[in-house]
Amino acid sequence: MIYALAFNLLVNLVLGLALWRVWVRDREQGFTRLLGASFLVHVLATPAYLLWLQPAPLPHGLGGAGMAAAGAAAMTLLVLGLRELTGRPLARREAALLGLVLLGLFAALIAQGIEVAQAAGAGLQTWLGLVALRWLWGLGRAERFAGLLLLLLGLSQFPYALGGAEWLPLQTSIGAGLRLMLGISLMLAALRHANVESHRLREQLHFLTENSHQGVGIKRGRHILYANAALLRLYGVPDLAAFEALQREQPEALRHSTAQRHRAVLTGRLPHAQWEGERRRSDGGTMRLVFSSWRVSWNGRAAEHIVVSDDTDRFLAAQALLHQATHDPLSGLPNRSALQRRLRELCGAGRAFGLVWLDLDRFTQLNDAYGHGIGDALLRQMARLLCTEFPAPRVEVMHLGEDEFALLLPGDARPEALRALTQRLRLRLTRPVQAAGHEIYLDVSMGVASFPATADDADGLMREASAAMHEAKQDPGTAERWAQASARRSSATMLAEQAMRAGLKNAEFQLLYQPKVAAEGGALLSFEALVRWHRPGHGIVSPVEFIPAAERTGLILPLGAMLLEQACRQQAIWRALGGPLVPVAVNVSPLQLQDPAFPDFVLSTLQAFELPPALLSLEVTETAAVRDAEQAQERLARLKALGIKVALDDFGTGFSSLNLLRNLPLDAVKIDRSLIEPMPQPAASAVVRSICQLAAALRLQVVAEGIETEAQAAAARAAGCQALQGYLFAKPLLPAEAGSWLRRMEEDEQAGAELSPS
Repeated sequence: MIYALAFNLLVNLVLGLALWRVWVRDREQGFTRLLGASFLVHVLATPAYLLWLQPAPLPHGLGGAGMAAAGAAAMTLLVLGLRELTGRPLARREAALLGLVLLGLFAALIAQGIEVAQAAGAGLQTWLGLVALRWLWGLGRAERFAGLLLLLLGLSQFPYALGGAEWLPLQTSIGAGLRLMLGISLMLAALRHANVESHRLREQLHFLTENSHQGVGIKRGRHILYANAALLRLYGVPDLAAFEALQREQPEALRHSTAQRHRAVLTGRLPHAQWEGERRRSDGGTMRLVFSSWRVSWNGRAAEHIVVSDDTDRFLAAQALLHQATHDPLSGLPNRSALQRRLRELCGAGRAFGLVWLDLDRFTQLNDAYGHGIGDALLRQMARLLCTEFPAPRVEVMHLGEDEFALLLPGDARPEALRALTQRLRLRLTRPVQAAGHEIYLDVSMGVASFPATADDADGLMREASAAMHEAKQDPGTAERWAQASARRSSATMLAEQAMRAGLKNAEFQLLYQPKVAAEGGALLSFEALVRWHRPGHGIVSPVEFIPAAERTGLILPLGAMLLEQACRQQAIWRALGGPLVPVAVNVSPLQLQDPAFPDFVLSTLQAFELPPALLSLEVTETAAVRDAEQAQERLARLKALGIKVALDDFGTGFSSLNLLRNLPLDAVKIDRSLIEPMPQPAASAVVRSICQLAAALRLQVVAEGIETEAQAAAARAAGCQALQGYLFAKPLLPAEAGSWLRRMEEDEQAGAELSPS
């Protein structure tokens, strides 16, 4: 008998674990977990029966209780599993009630005697087999066979009840065999269910893929294994063969980069690839596509799954917005922002070049005499004249706004070349300019500068060229002045650098706080921390004068760290006073962004003062973001992941580009004061409105800085700026004065709460 019981126990254990393993691998097969648990619980019936056979009262009683509990639990789990298999699961309350009823019934039967309990259990199991056979009959062969086995399993329990204990070994062996076949049938049923579900999912995936608006393709090596209808439509080809032929016609460089990426994806070196670019359709037209790919198994082998989205309309719209932001709407020429970006590019390349800054003399009087319509026509004609006289690419013509233009010689800074250019323009202006039927004689004032002779950076070059142009206005007629080299200031610069080192030790640098307010309503949104240097013997020094020196000498790193700590310390002081807090923005230099430990330093500083990241924001310039774009993007992404907001400062003065805004993890864009200053002039407002539209498309907040008049504020608000900053609202404030703003904000909030209905 012991061998039969051991065999029965082993069968239940193995099948229970096998069914449980099926559920672990496929959680959709919930019935296998319940039926596997029923087999495992049934294992406990054997040791419980052996305990019950002991004559001692304690083991005998424990054995009877164990048999009742194991029988009730196994049958309850069996019913739950069968209901799950048929798609009609029992609720938890119903399952609990069934378990309690069966437990009470089995306990009562065992108390009446093992023969009575065995006979009643056999009858109950047989009845359950008949019910299960009815439930499972319409599902499939494996399910029907399982129902039949459950019926036979119930009938197999009658020999012991009718013939006594000598029938137990035979009954146990037959039961174990039936259970073995039952377990196999249930696993076959699970396999059928998995196949049905897999087929359903494949059909759904095929339907979704074939009806998707995105192109979907599967590639292995040089072969396209699959392309859905949307992908074929994108490229304008009728079938897979034509699509493969079109891919072979793509440029060699593109095919080479595609092959490299494909190998990286298939080998697992690149888990998920994303890229975008211009592609050619079969009809010769171009489109802008966005791609995403990853490795999949296709017919048992690795392949690349590629999803393609048509980004042409959005890209062209964004390019149009960007063109509006970087080109003068009247002449169509690149504007001041474009000039600044181009100068920085050329300075970064380190090659000599020349710049001529020119302004139309007495243009205001011309406008008054002829009218603004003729004035606009004159500016357009002047733009055409300059482009005709000085064709690209040798000379780049730019319209800086109103009556100012610039001529840039990218590859030539020789004095004779610059002089020849100015002389050619002098000669041309001896003849009148035709504008809307009028012949108008013009004089211009020109400032001539060159890199690196005049200045070694873009801002210095523009400053010196503009200053020379204004000096030329002192001369009659068309005149020119040559900018002087800024080397004469080197001695003073060196002294300032030495004084800065002492200033860091003596804590001579102080932060002031300028409010940023909501464009609508004027509520306080945040502060920008602005540094001032209290230099002994010189008074307060503006950062415009000492920040470039700090960056040249590397002092910007300890200075930036000190200012960040100072801003966080001030936040902690305001918090201790019990008032409300708003975020404080701190400027970050390019050198700080190059430091891999900078995000960790920011986090440790916040933790040192127990400040949440939301109370700090960082402002980076376009120069900082572009100096090493990949590093900057990684550092800023880490900072943003910490909960720190990031804003792009002085937008419109540097490398302003759509890619910069799209790729950097930004929260806000600050429009430079040079673009705000001319507002509300229509051209200036149009530029700011274009930037706001571009930012809105990228879900970025727009801050207008340098607001000094109500007219500028109204124009910036109408253009779409959400936040305003400037002397109109407040000059940079001492910490105590900024604290008054915070208290006033708290009082306004309390007053609003009292007025609101309860």
